[in-house]
Amino acid sequence: MDALSQAITSGFSVPYKKSNSSLVPSHGLSSLILRKTRSPANPSSRISSVRASAIQHSKTSASSIDLNDPDWKLKYEKDFEQRFNIPHITDVLPDAEAIRSTFCLKMRSPTEDFVGGYPSDEEWHGYINNNDRVLLKVIRYSSPTSAGAECIDPDCSWVEQWIHRAGPREKIYFRPEQVKAAIITCGGLCPGLNDVIRHIVITLEIYGVKNIVGIPFGYRGFSDKDLTEMPLSRKVVQNIHLSGGSLLGVSRGGPSVSEIVDSMEERGINMLFVLGGNGTHAGADAIHNECRKRKIKVAVVGVPKTIDNDILHMDKTFGFDTAVEEAQRAINSAYIEAHSAYHGIGVVKLMGRNSGFIAMQASLASGQVDICLIPEVPFNLHGPNGVLKHLKYLIETKGSAVICVAEGAGQNFLEKTNAKDASGNAVLGDFGVYIQQETKKYFKEISTPIDVKYIDPTYMIRAVRANASDGILCTVLGQNAVHGAFAGYSGITVGIINTHYAYLPIPEVIAYPKSVDPNSRMWHRCLTSTGQPDFI
Repeated sequence: MDALSQAITSGFSVPYKKSNSSLVPSHGLSSLILRKTRSPANPSSRISSVRASAIQHSKTSASSIDLNDPDWKLKYEKDFEQRFNIPHITDVLPDAEAIRSTFCLKMRSPTEDFVGGYPSDEEWHGYINNNDRVLLKVIRYSSPTSAGAECIDPDCSWVEQWIHRAGPREKIYFRPEQVKAAIITCGGLCPGLNDVIRHIVITLEIYGVKNIVGIPFGYRGFSDKDLTEMPLSRKVVQNIHLSGGSLLGVSRGGPSVSEIVDSMEERGINMLFVLGGNGTHAGADAIHNECRKRKIKVAVVGVPKTIDNDILHMDKTFGFDTAVEEAQRAINSAYIEAHSAYHGIGVVKLMGRNSGFIAMQASLASGQVDICLIPEVPFNLHGPNGVLKHLKYLIETKGSAVICVAEGAGQNFLEKTNAKDASGNAVLGDFGVYIQQETKKYFKEISTPIDVKYIDPTYMIRAVRANASDGILCTVLGQNAVHGAFAGYSGITVGIINTHYAYLPIPEVIAYPKSVDPNSRMWHRCLTSTGQPDFI
């Protein structure tokens, strides 16, 4: 279990060095994103400092970009193309056979023999060409001072960044009758897990795969002898999306990477679909690399599952929209409690270890939040510009207030324990309880009666079924994961980028967690909605 945890946590060990204008990865060409920043509340927080300077991880070049080089754009684009090139089984097995795809919606009747592909007299134009690309960045900033600007050089030069489009290919590298596909769900619960499982199974069956299994309780299921594979079929998964949770169960940690691959070889698994967040994807990448090292024909494909929406490059991850929608119920309850009480204050704590996306978007959507606190934006509790002073103003002028905090906010106010969970994540202190206690203490000292109600809906939100928006996202992610595996890609994940679906190499999405940019238009919109001042 320790070995897998090490592989998982190493996915976040990105060394950076200080330069005059920004933080630069010490081992590669970086997008030197120029942005006005302010120091994070906790200077030792690597995530906050990385976000503050918005560094894009690089892993291939020997030195940082030289903007004085007349060919720097060409070199940057070449480096980007190399970094975002997605691994293929022919990289280590050049003789792998490509056959005509068995995925064709023109022919819907089931067949038994797929050697020659689905029988069809007319050509089907539903395939994706391997050279199709999706543009990663779509805004052309004219100045580094523009809100949310991400510029590679001081002139904000436009550099095209293309990534691989997702979807079914005309040629596949696995014969369906020879495939044994396995699905695992790791980490915590998240709305939409069952939806993704369902559509992976359904799409595999359309290709003609009959041997599909679920590995129970994440990576642990590869080593625990008391846990047996769960046979999966369309009949088994037909209605699982109507319930929250995971049909397969979830857990953190697991055996060593070598043990996992040994188990896969023993079981004959040659397609592995991994549903999880940053840590789980780091484990999936380690499994992919071990398979390449052993030169075995296995496709490892990730589907990003993080309710916090903290996966790099992607518009959103599944479960996030549902979480925002459900969080509003808690915020509305806090508002009603606060508004109905004399000097009522409602405090709602939402998910968001390193990223405040849920708190920000739920606050923006509800229109009932007066103060939103997230990990990316430093703040003071006490003092003339502190949160509590503004809370006093709200009570005096409005008679009530609602505070929404992300779980990772305000950790600098709490005592650190250095404890870690099975995935290697730091165990956070409960800032929601802390701000509740500090609020009561503050108003008692100034002899002002208040009625504080604290709501933590975390486990209620995680356990619900996906809403319509997430249901569609899960469906397409599950389908494209299977398309990617059959196309021979491995060590990849699938996501939605600028409304289009794309494949990305796993290392590029786990370099560090995505977080809210305090200078982004979305955060500015949230501040406009809450009317809160700068608590510094």
